[in-house]
Formats: sequence, structure tokens, C-alpha cells
Amino acid sequence: MPSYYADAAGKRDFTRRMFDASARDYDRVDRVLAFGTGTGYRRQALVRAGLAPGMRMLDVAVGTGLVAKQALGIVGDRGSVVGVDPSAGMVAHSQVGGLALARGRAEALPFARHSFDFLSLGYALRHLSDLQVVFEEFHRVLKPGGRLLVLEITRPEGRVATALLKVYLRGVVPALAALVGRSKDTATLYRYYWDTIEACVPPERIMATMSAAGFSGVGRSVALGMFSEYSANA
Repeated sequence: MPSYYADAAGKRDFTRRMFDASARDYDRVDRVLAFGTGTGYRRQALVRAGLAPGMRMLDVAVGTGLVAKQALGIVGDRGSVVGVDPSAGMVAHSQVGGLALARGRAEALPFARHSFDFLSLGYALRHLSDLQVVFEEFHRVLKPGGRLLVLEITRPEGRVATALLKVYLRGVVPALAALVGRSKDTATLYRYYWDTIEACVPPERIMATMSAAGFSGVGRSVALGMFSEYSANA
């Protein structure tokens, strides 16, 4: 998207800068964005995808730990959750007890082969440039038979629904972010949020890339016409 960056390297620098700058506002704006329903939905999605007590899970693009916090409640004391993110700001603002954190990118995960039973990526797919490389990395660090869950917002199929969602995400949410946020970059991040949804790779291509990276049982379910849950087996 040329209005934000010129190439893949520019995309990485832009997103890292935006997330670093808006990290302290992220949880507050997320509650506005999801009308307070995000916590329950994340937990339910993890359970639907097969996360269970005792598992070792990796949360890629962990951010402030919104998905990881729900995962810790599911895996329990016999399991563990590791979060990885390229944004130092996001990692610094994670306040989730019991969560192990590491800096790293989805395209080059700093973990050994077959390290995890479950891997999640929450609402960050559209910020990544090379999905083939990403899914190959996910397959590498998952144990054979391990589970993958990718959460993403997808444009609704109907024109009216898409237009309404665009008004909300491209207009209302950035305006609210400007009011409640402490960084001027927070509103920019949430305008970018919609633009990446609009430009995101279509679901069919995402699932085809997962299969090409070695995953089986690839599937997608949709909640409320826009919340996509992609799941698969390593």
C-alpha cells in the first residue's frame, strides 16, 4: 500500500513503528473495537481449534497478550504458552502473568523444530508479506499432528455489510482511538487496520497456501460474517 510504505521492508518498519508507538493504547482501543466481546470470543475460538489442558502453545504476534491470556487459562498448570512479537513496545506492555515472551518475526521464528503442540496467530496475518514462508515456519515449529489457528477479520460478502464495516473501522474507530489514545500514531494504526482488511489475501488463497506449506485438514469457519477462523493440522 504505497500511501504507507513502498516495499516489504518498508512494511515491516512501518508496522513495527506503529505498534511500538500505540502499544500502551492497544488494549483500551481493542475493548472499544470489539464492544467488550473479544475476551470470550478468543477463548471459544481456541477451544474450537483444539487447544486443551497440558499443551505447549506458541502465540505469534502476541502483542499485549490478548490471545495468550485466554490460552493460559485453557492449558493450565501442566501446559505453557510462549508469545513472540517483533514489536518491543508490544512485548513491554504485556502484563500477562505466566506468559514467556520473546522477540521475533513470524517469517523466522526463534524456536527449534517440533517445539509446540498448538500455534495461534491473532489478527496479524494481513501484516505479513510472504505467507508461504510464514506457514512453512509454523509447520516447522509444530509437532506432527499439532494444531494451527489463525484468527483474522475478513470483508463481509455483501456490499452493504462491507460499507457499514468500513464506516465503523475506517472512520469511527480511528476517531475514538484519537480520543482515548495517548499516542498520535494510534489513530493512524486503526485507519491502517481497515485498509489492510480491504487489501488482505482472499480466504481461498490463504487456505491453499496453508496446504502448500504441508498442513492437512485445512478449514475455515466464519462468525458474524467477518471473523474468520482458519484451522489445520501439522
